[in-house]
Amino acid sequence: FERSEKSPNGGERPAGGGDQRVEKPDPEVSEKPTRRRYSAEYKLRILQQAEKCTKRGELGALLRREGIYSSHLNTWQKQREEGTLHGLAPKKRGRKSIPKNPLADELQQLRRENEKLKYKLQQAETIIDVQKKLCGILGTPQNTYDVTKNEE
Repeated sequence: FERSEKSPNGGERPAGGGDQRVEKPDPEVSEKPTRRRYSAEYKLRILQQAEKCTKRGELGALLRREGIYSSHLNTWQKQREEGTLHGLAPKKRGRKSIPKNPLADELQQLRRENEKLKYKLQQAETIIDVQKKLCGILGTPQNTYDVTKNEE
């Protein structure tokens, strides 16, 4: 089934003669629409063009040609007046990244070292307990060093 629409030149087929079929747009809608992002240079260029529009309808034609809304112009003008040119740059949407604490690496290293020392201390206490039990089983006296006896 071929569509027969009138072309701008008044005929039923496009100028050029041959049997040309009009490509139908893909009806498939993307799952998530893409957000339009405009560079700071583009915004400034559009603002300059908008300021040059003096005749009736020129501004509307500019907006239609560029596919933008008048609210975009208002927002961009406010940002420019505030002196926030960096505000004209597109902003990344979503959660903001948490700035990394400069002491976080050192803290992580100290925690790992603390865990290693706890493990070694546990091993040493286990060895000492085994030695005490072995001395008790064999009946040999324990050579314990008491700090309080040496201080007297």
